[in-house]
Amino acid sequence: MPRKKRPPLRGEEDFAEEIPGPKSSRGRHLQKRAPLQGRASMPLSPRARRAIPIPPILTVKDLGELLAVSAVDVIKTLMKNGVMASINQRIDYETAAIVAADLGFETEEMQPLIDEQEEAIAAGEVVEDDVNAIPRPPVVTIMGHVDHGKTKLLDAIRQTEVAEGEVGGITQHIGAYQIEVKGKKITFLDTPGHEAFTAMRARGAQVTDIVVLVVAADDGVKPQTLEAISHVRAAKAPIIVAINKIDKPGANPNLVRQQLAEAGVMVEEFGGDVPSVEVSAKMKLNIDDLLDIILLVAEMQELKANPDKSAVGAIVEAELDRARGSIATVLIKSGTLRQKDIVVVGETYGKIRAMMTDTGRRVKRAEPSMPVVIMGLDDVPQAGDTLHVVEDEREARDIALTRRRQRELEETRVQRVATIDDLFADIGEGEVKELHLILKADVQGSIGAIEQALQKLNEEDSEVQVTILHKGTGGITESDVMLAVASRGIIIGFNSRPDAASRRAAEREGVEIRFYNIIYELLDDVRQAMQGMLPPQTREVVDGYAEVREVFRLPNKSVAAGLYVTDGKAYRNSQVRVLRNGVVIHTGTVSSLRRFKDDVREVASGYECGLSLDNYNDFEVGDVLEFFHTEQVPAKS
Repeated sequence: MPRKKRPPLRGEEDFAEEIPGPKSSRGRHLQKRAPLQGRASMPLSPRARRAIPIPPILTVKDLGELLAVSAVDVIKTLMKNGVMASINQRIDYETAAIVAADLGFETEEMQPLIDEQEEAIAAGEVVEDDVNAIPRPPVVTIMGHVDHGKTKLLDAIRQTEVAEGEVGGITQHIGAYQIEVKGKKITFLDTPGHEAFTAMRARGAQVTDIVVLVVAADDGVKPQTLEAISHVRAAKAPIIVAINKIDKPGANPNLVRQQLAEAGVMVEEFGGDVPSVEVSAKMKLNIDDLLDIILLVAEMQELKANPDKSAVGAIVEAELDRARGSIATVLIKSGTLRQKDIVVVGETYGKIRAMMTDTGRRVKRAEPSMPVVIMGLDDVPQAGDTLHVVEDEREARDIALTRRRQRELEETRVQRVATIDDLFADIGEGEVKELHLILKADVQGSIGAIEQALQKLNEEDSEVQVTILHKGTGGITESDVMLAVASRGIIIGFNSRPDAASRRAAEREGVEIRFYNIIYELLDDVRQAMQGMLPPQTREVVDGYAEVREVFRLPNKSVAAGLYVTDGKAYRNSQVRVLRNGVVIHTGTVSSLRRFKDDVREVASGYECGLSLDNYNDFEVGDVLEFFHTEQVPAKS
């Protein structure tokens, strides 16, 4: 026997229409019984009409809780709109707003937290404007080919045995160390040389002031040496060449200098501006000379920072330690980091419980260019994240949560680093713009031909320049992808393809790889990209002319003009100049354009029409109206 439906209790219908606050069992029961179509069609209560704030990204379950409806209702509404989603699947605000509107709710996008401190940090990096900035130690990165003696060189500088502790004698992590030479401090970053750690090396180049490029005198310039040079160029950091292993029998420093010149690094001995020092890390020869040159180059750079500001730093490396929890090596860029400071690092935050130097000594403060290991973060940050101090833990948590949501939103909405079709915005007003390319080809001859052709493009166009950050033969590697990420560049493959891992990395990072086998097609695309990067020119396009034949005063006290279109067309969305005896007396926009009693979008030449302008009533018979619009066109060289 079918079960009889009980009559509703008094006021139950009204209660079911409102958005319940805290979820009670009664509220959930009523929601389940309320039909979806009925809810959407009934008039909204004042409580429902209030816009519900929705974050930029959320799960289907979260949306149901915010709207106080069943997740099943949300899923059904998504399906009606052609979206198949599970209860834990993330959707963006636009999708959530459509669902909410179908269910009878008004929404507004929850505005992301405006991190004013981060804006102040970005503005405060220009030390010339900071009157309290004082000289700071230089940050020096050791780079070069694997097994050319980078860590041994740093070992000789520090007079320690760092290299002995590395697995197989090869550096596995970025290390940060600070030493004192002649009363002045120098911070060193020791980056891995093996190509599997190219991404870590790119981060090292981005935080450094000076790069020491280590090249073995008996081995010469190698592929990873060229990659290191590419990263240095992307970071725009000065180079000091350390020609190592001069004690070996087959050492030939002059051959190394010649190979570097062929790679575009002109040392002083060859008439360039790059200092070079012949050293032996094993025999500890000429180490003092290298340090003197580092201090000299640093002095010429006039490196400064304000130690009295809130600390800003860069994470060099981070890991989860079983005994100590999340630990991270941070390099302080400006300000002073103190114990018990509340910090935000990327998507995590915490209170500094302890700080240690690279030697294990505990410290309570870290000044600019000082590397320290910190403990107290809530989670393990990513290498390359920025650290900065905030007022309280609640603010830190909000910032970290907002950043996490923003990352999830960016993962949902795929964004590209740079594309040929839609290149990044102007680098800076008045500055020369650059299109960064990573070029990989099948043979060296192809590279030479492409370089020569691109050079001609640079000569044709003085405003936009093509810069080949890295070139090489063979397949496209993950190293190429990471360099494109660091420099916002585009990878060009000329008869060259990526392997599966490189393709996945490019898709993950949003790097565009363009493939060509005809040089003219490559040049055409690059030329279009160069034109697309030029500042757009604004030009005026005249749509048509009309003559005022009559003037009408309307009941609402506005004035309309009876026109005869003499040339072109009169458009409702055009701007209009009123010309009297050839003189412009008014420029405005069309508020109404009619033929007889009908509103029209346009009136062609030879026809009559009526027109009124916004905030203008001073028409006279004989006035000429000029219809026009402006448009932006790519500038031509």
